[in-house]
Order: sequence, then C-alpha cells, then structure tokens
Amino acid sequence: MQEYDETAAQKRQKNPDFKLGNRKVAPGARQLVDIPISLLSNHTPVNLTVNVVHGKRPGPTLFVSAAVHGDEIVGVEIIRRVLKSPVLRHLRGTLLAVPVVNAFGFLNHTRYLPDRRDLNRCFPGSAHGSLAAQLAHLFLKEVVERSDFGIDLHTAAANRVNLPQVRVNEGDDHIMKYAECFGAPIILTSPLREGSLRQAGKDVGVPILLYEAGEGLRFDEMAIRAGVSGVLRVMRELGMIAEKAVRAPRVPSFKSSASQWLRAPVGGMLRTFKLAGEFVRAGDVVAAVSDPFGQSDTEVLAKQDGLIIGRTNLPIVNQGDALFHVATIKRPAELQERMDAIETHLQSDPLLDEDEII
Repeated sequence: MQEYDETAAQKRQKNPDFKLGNRKVAPGARQLVDIPISLLSNHTPVNLTVNVVHGKRPGPTLFVSAAVHGDEIVGVEIIRRVLKSPVLRHLRGTLLAVPVVNAFGFLNHTRYLPDRRDLNRCFPGSAHGSLAAQLAHLFLKEVVERSDFGIDLHTAAANRVNLPQVRVNEGDDHIMKYAECFGAPIILTSPLREGSLRQAGKDVGVPILLYEAGEGLRFDEMAIRAGVSGVLRVMRELGMIAEKAVRAPRVPSFKSSASQWLRAPVGGMLRTFKLAGEFVRAGDVVAAVSDPFGQSDTEVLAKQDGLIIGRTNLPIVNQGDALFHVATIKRPAELQERMDAIETHLQSDPLLDEDEII
C-alpha cells in the first residue's frame, strides 16, 4: 500500500461515485449495500451487508470487519460506535464497515458456519466451493480487494478472554507503524496462518491489522473503547480524518514476538489468582486445580516472566486445558506501571458522548 498524501489539486477534487454490488454511493453519502450470499433452507435470503461511508474528497479505502467468527460481538459494537462518530462527517476516502461477516454464526450464537467450518481458515475461498469458501471468496473480492487497508476485529474463543492486543506479520515494518498508532496495550508478532484473512490480504497486497480483545458473546467496555479509539487512530494515520479528531496513545504499546500457554497439570476445579493484563514472574503461583472433595491442590506456576494476554473463564478443567496465555516482554520492570497507565487512559477516555453511544 502506498502512503496517501493529498495534493492541493486533490483537495479541490470530489470523489467519484463508489460502486459496490449493484449500488452507487455518491460523495458525502453513506449507504447500506446488501450483497447476496445464499438462501436459508426456509428461503430466507442472507446477505453480506456493507455500510459504505463515502467521503466528499479523495482518499484511501479502509475496510473494518467483525464477526468473521459469529460469536465475536465485541467487534460488532466497535463498528457501531465508529459509525456513530461525528468525525465521519468530514471523511476523506471511503470506509467499508462490515459488522457481521458471518451472519450464519451470528444468528446462531456460534463461531462457525452451519457446516462447522471456520471462516478464518477458508480464505481465499472459491466461487463454487463450500458455503464457507463461497463467503470467503465473496468477502475477499467485494471488500478486501477494493480496499487499501483493513482492520479485522476478533475476540477470544468461547469461555476465554483476551487482553486488547494487535497482531501483526513478522518483519512488516509498514504495518507495525499502524499497529503502534492503534494504541492497544500489546502488539504481538504472530505468524500468518494458511487460510486466514490476514494471509489472503497479504497475498492480494492489502495490509490487515488483527485486533483481539474480550470474549465471545459478551461485551467488554475496555475492549470496546480500545477498539474504537484504535480504529479512529488508524484512520487518522491514513489521512482519512483530521488529526485532532482522536488523541494519540499516551502510553506506547508493549511488543512481544513470543508467547506460551500455561496448561492444567491435572483435571479438577480451577481457582485463578491472576487476571488478563497482570504481569507474572517465573515461579509465581497463578492458579490452583483442586479435586471436588478438597483433598488435593495442584499449583499452576508461571514458567517465565511475562504479561497475561489471555485466560480461560471456565472453573472446570481437564488435564492439558489451556489456562493462561503469557507473552514474553522485554524490560519487565516497567510493565505494571505502564499497564496501569494504559488502563487508566482507556477508562477516562470515552471518545463519544453517551448519547452518541446509546
């Protein structure tokens, strides 16, 4: 993606109409565009619905997507609040907002498609493959390939919670710049997975930031606020909204290129002593697993210094279950103080007035 730098001539220009599906969106307008996916078994149509916000002046095209996994509703609320933001009145370029990519999973409160396929392992898809493959192909062609940049919003899997975090491709300095301006507590370098949207974006030349925060089927206000401010900061960095529209991060994100899961040493009843966002040192007792009769306790110990970026919410565990996701952090001495500052900033920065959120 090339940097967008608006020239004097472009400042006097107006955007042409934006075409998506069978619709044209005029400059300065916004419109819901329904792109047909399929019919349900009872003949109810299912669409990929895109909210096209088309600025009056030229600029980049950004897509923001959520609910690729149907139970990940934190991203849906993030997009809803972004679309309510008054800063979009002076948008440059085009925002393609897709709050629900996987409508099938969203309606059924599940992560997957009806055939139990994970949409985020089905890209780039196929026009004549499974339902998941067809949806992946449609989203890639109609939304991703029409964009210059993308932000894909996710949460933890069922019964787990994630600390707000951005995941980026290893060795990609360009996308790292946008991850830093997003302002999540931590940036995690993670490998691209075959069949993922991030991998498909790289293959077609569209950089995609992956935001992970909160848990499935639940709202998390801190995760939502961090996501809203992060999306707006990326828009500011792209030149789509004014610099004064959103504050820069007050505290820089932590960075990590390695992480590990602490697993249950035995089955039983789990009692946790640490939360997501807390720092642990090697040897710290982070949890204990007890039998239901109270006859034994088995401690779960941290294996290294690091930051807890994810954890299970289930109190009943089997041997080998993933309990805590711990990211390796350099300069741990300053970690807790910075985490406290990040949390305070998120809690004190509502971004939108209450009547703009409700």
